[in-house]
Amino acid sequence: MEYTGKPLQIPFECTEDDSQTAGLHCSEEEPCPAFLELSAVEAVGNRLFVTGNLHAAAATLYSILLTSTDAGKTWTEGYKRMRAAELDQIQFLDFQTGWIAGNTIAGTPRDAFFLATSDGGTTWRMLPLFEESRPGEIEKFYFESKLKGALLLDVRYANRYELFETRTGGNDWESRQTSVQPIRLPQERPAASLGWRLRADAATHAYALEREEGARWQKVASFLVSAGKCTQ
Repeated sequence: MEYTGKPLQIPFECTEDDSQTAGLHCSEEEPCPAFLELSAVEAVGNRLFVTGNLHAAAATLYSILLTSTDAGKTWTEGYKRMRAAELDQIQFLDFQTGWIAGNTIAGTPRDAFFLATSDGGTTWRMLPLFEESRPGEIEKFYFESKLKGALLLDVRYANRYELFETRTGGNDWESRQTSVQPIRLPQERPAASLGWRLRADAATHAYALEREEGARWQKVASFLVSAGKCTQ
């Protein structure tokens, strides 16, 4: 996809299987609209990474990772879409090493995982947080080195928060603290240092991807919220 100033339309064809899996009750007469939701952006030189999901009004359909290697001029999908999943926060430690947090959305968020890269986002590998399925959503995470990191897991159904740490780059995680009160990460990344933002633009019904330039924000790309319709 090439951005020329007009909001980009993310290709999506909702199949009958998609509708049935998501529990949607759609028809030609009353289709179910599908939407793009974008969550986070990370810039690594001229490479841009944008995370999010495709969803209907009552169900998450697929995760999505949008990637640009030329500062936002052209875009591809950097990882396969995962059914009933969302991708959220991103952190690159350097030009090669990065992580993306994700969850499966099946009623409540569950089966938290990371996508990890060691080649600047050319390829990604899945790192499940747990060996077995369990509820919980990655609220925040931060890696201070290629091996050492921490995350906060929000287990909303049980009104519980958990702190986990890794010394293997996210391959393995150990529980460090559990509380009914919110927990702080030992170290957090300053949000003000990012210099990028995603903004919902009501005029164009799109997400605007913007870069901070002095006291102004400059639009780099935009993506339509509407992603099509589901029918059966």
